[in-house]
Amino acid sequence: MSAELTKARAQINKVGTCLKQAKPLAAVTSLYEAVALVARTPLMKAEKEEFSKLITDAVLLLNGDRNLRQIYPLILHYTPGNEKALADTLFPLLSELQASAVEEAKDIIADMEQRVTQGLAEGQQLIEEQHIDKAKEVLAKLSREFPRDSDLKARIAELFIGGDLYEEAFSYLDEAIELSPDQIRHYNRIGIVLRKLRKYDIAEKYFMRAVEFNKTDPNLYFNLGRVYLDWERWDKAEKVSRLALRLLPTFVEAHKLLNFSLKKQGKEPESL
Repeated sequence: MSAELTKARAQINKVGTCLKQAKPLAAVTSLYEAVALVARTPLMKAEKEEFSKLITDAVLLLNGDRNLRQIYPLILHYTPGNEKALADTLFPLLSELQASAVEEAKDIIADMEQRVTQGLAEGQQLIEEQHIDKAKEVLAKLSREFPRDSDLKARIAELFIGGDLYEEAFSYLDEAIELSPDQIRHYNRIGIVLRKLRKYDIAEKYFMRAVEFNKTDPNLYFNLGRVYLDWERWDKAEKVSRLALRLLPTFVEAHKLLNFSLKKQGKEPESL
């Protein structure tokens, strides 16, 4: 038997497994691809008999599946030897299932977005009302529900920043960075948090990690310069402010930072 027919047999045999897993789209896709392959392949008598039985059994499984009948109530008909007619019947069913899957996915996404919005709103209200422990509990539960969502963790961190809860904000931003290490905005925010916590050495390390992903962002160097400013590392503040100005010569705030660091070192200010 050819490799294509071996593949077709395997696809037909997947139909029952997919239906047991409540995956009617995968089941119909497998049968459609297998039937189309069989229809265009010359078969020996024994192969025709084998595939006729396999396809008949698969069609019976589809017709008896409750989940599929809810989406597509029409009964499928198959006459051995007329695989092309079955393929022509399966194609609109496949299209219907794909459309249904898209709508289902939209509903799932909308439900997820609603849960996120409600969870964030509840957490913000609890923080504003100073019910901090309850807020932590609500937001931690929301984060666990979507463990791979770095943007959600950053949004939770913003709520804690708004409530001056910088240790909690740091924890969520650190998770966001681990999930999406190329998102520069997370580094800028965690830098602000660490400045508030006076953990300047840790802030410096995060900014150095950020530079590995983007060496051409003037705001990155400027925000690092603000860390050095609070840390009173005037020479380093001068260096990174110059880097920011090299990338963006009209960066007024970076120029102010440069002149302040120069003044602290007893040096002459420079014009923009």
